[in-house]
Amino acid sequence: MTSAFPPPAPAGPGPAAPGPTTEAHLLLVEDDEVIRNTVRMLLERYGFTVSTAGDGLTGLELFRERQPDLLLLDVMLPELDGIGLCRRIRELSLAPILMMSARGDALDVVSGLEAGADDYVVKPVESAVLVARIRSLLRRASFAPVQRSAPGGPEGETAEEEPRTLAFGDLTIDPRGMEVRRAGRLLALTPTELRMLLEFAASPGVVLERRTLLSRVWDHAWHGDTRVVDLHVQRLRAKIGAERIETVRGFGYKLRR
Repeated sequence: MTSAFPPPAPAGPGPAAPGPTTEAHLLLVEDDEVIRNTVRMLLERYGFTVSTAGDGLTGLELFRERQPDLLLLDVMLPELDGIGLCRRIRELSLAPILMMSARGDALDVVSGLEAGADDYVVKPVESAVLVARIRSLLRRASFAPVQRSAPGGPEGETAEEEPRTLAFGDLTIDPRGMEVRRAGRLLALTPTELRMLLEFAASPGVVLERRTLLSRVWDHAWHGDTRVVDLHVQRLRAKIGAERIETVRGFGYKLRR
């Protein structure tokens, strides 16, 4: 059997894995033992702590027990498939989810994103691409507005500013508190949905192209299709109101003022 990922380098003297390491805890759910072990060793080389499961039900149990920072879910899993597992996770948590599809079929991609996944990769995938996608999701999950230095103040001192709340009809957005409310009700947005909404809110009435959103929200150059943007807009509309985000055919989307 040919692995979907290149094997990690053997242990011993030699160059370290490129890029900074991280202490993030990942949960990998993959039924193929060869692929599961290969990916686990690869990610551990990059400094991740990795828990693994070979089926969906075990993966769900491990998620509840260990509360990982990010999940990697194969689509085709025994007991409970990756799509079903993704839905169950979304009922419990907003943790980033990266789906892995061996085929890349449109149905797999759309089903995974509709179930609540933040991103997807098609196997086989290069190790560097996989790690870049994981790091991008982790950065998105820990996203916080940048504080500016106080003019003329000591280095590191930040300006004292009142939190600014943005209002669009019954929708209110607190960028600093990272809270979104609709008619006063707090909305549960995933990190990806929140980043996307903040991009729209920063330029209300301005059309944002799909690839612009990919670059700003997903934080990587994606040369494939843009269905991931369309599916996240669909999910965001369901939460903030379908009329709030307008489709500009042939171009992209804009937030109505």
